[in-house]
Order: sequence, then C-alpha cells, then structure tokens
Amino acid sequence: MKTNIRQHGGFTLVELLVVIVIIAALAGLSAPVILKQRKAADRTEAINNIKQINLALIEFDNDYGGFPDNNTAEDVKDATGSALSFGGTFSNDYLRQLVAAGNKSEKIFWCKTSFSPKKGDDIVSPGKALDAGEVGFSYIMASQTDGQSTSGDPGRPVLATPSLKAQPNWEFDPEPYGDKAVVLRIDGSAKPETIRTDNKKISIGGRFLETTGENTPWGTDINPVMRAPQPRGNGN
Repeated sequence: MKTNIRQHGGFTLVELLVVIVIIAALAGLSAPVILKQRKAADRTEAINNIKQINLALIEFDNDYGGFPDNNTAEDVKDATGSALSFGGTFSNDYLRQLVAAGNKSEKIFWCKTSFSPKKGDDIVSPGKALDAGEVGFSYIMASQTDGQSTSGDPGRPVLATPSLKAQPNWEFDPEPYGDKAVVLRIDGSAKPETIRTDNKKISIGGRFLETTGENTPWGTDINPVMRAPQPRGNGN
C-alpha cells in the first residue's frame, strides 16, 4: 500500500496573509516604543550639546566679561579680526561670536527641531558659519542689547529648545522631545522641563521662564529677551 505524502513547496496564500497580519500587528505595537526612544535620544543629544555651549559661554565670559551681546560683538572683532557677521536678531548671530572667539565646531549648536534640518558642516567662513537651519537653541538675553553673565542669578535661563515654530515668544514645541524642552541656566544645569499643554510654555514653581518681579530669578530690573534660531529659508 503506497502512502501519498504531500510536500509543501511554500506558504499558501492564507498562511502568507496570516504572517503579514502578525507582522503588521507587531510593528504597530512597537512603533510607539521606538518613537519614544528616538525622542529620548534626541533630547539627550540636545542636553549634551547645550552643556558644550555652556563651557564655551563660560570661557567667553572670562575673556569678554559677559555672554555674547551687542557690546561684545565689537570686542570680539577687535580681538580676533574676525570677518563673521554678528549683527542680527537671531540666536545664530549672537552665538556666532563664540565661533569667532575660538569654538570651531558648529555641531554643538545643533539639536533636532522642526526648523534645524541638518547638523552644522563646520564651515565657519563668513556667510557660512552657523548658517540658517544649523542652530537649534534659542538664546536668552537680559535686554534687547545686553547679554547675561556668570555673575547673574544662577537660576536664570540662558539657552532653551525647541522654540515653537522658531519664534521668540517663550512657547515651545512638544513634538521633538516628547512634551519636554531642554533649558540651560547660568549655574550650568541643563535638564528637560515639561511643556504645558494649554499654552506651550514652561512653568516652574508657578511661574514661567520669562516671569519677572520679586522672588523670581530675573528680579524687578530685568526684562529678558529671547532670540530664536534662524530657520532655513529665512534670509537664505
């Protein structure tokens, strides 16, 4: 008696469909986890870079008596002979003074945002240094023309990211870092802060980053100004 043994040359159509459904289901379950991990990694990179900028700011303060502002722009040109442009209203313009003062890596000024599509290419020639889209951090000054310094209140913010739509209005984009913003303060601390869902601002101890007055890091005599990064396509 001969027994017929059926040999499968491959999957049937039904079996293939089942496998596809299982793979799709697993992908759907893992996608949020992967996205969360990616945002955490991007946030960590932003923290690492902002700490590197802090070191450059401290060295700059030692040399020029404060952080980059309208006054130090002339001092930097006189001391270095740099042909870089420091005039403008973006954080790029002020942070460019750090490049002229000796920091040749553009990459520390970058972090992932909706308006900074690529890391700096380390081309620091005039017209190329910290070009539009190569900076992800907003720069916070003590006024329209004056920067801060290491002698200021240690709780004052100096750099922050990611500004919502690259606007200097103290609102932050919750998307890049999982509802978090990264803030550097004068004391050198750099950590993620929760972005409020109602107004996209950062609220700490019942007050916003920009809140002035008694019992705030800014006091009553300073009106802080935020300089947002220059997004690609703006002036380029």
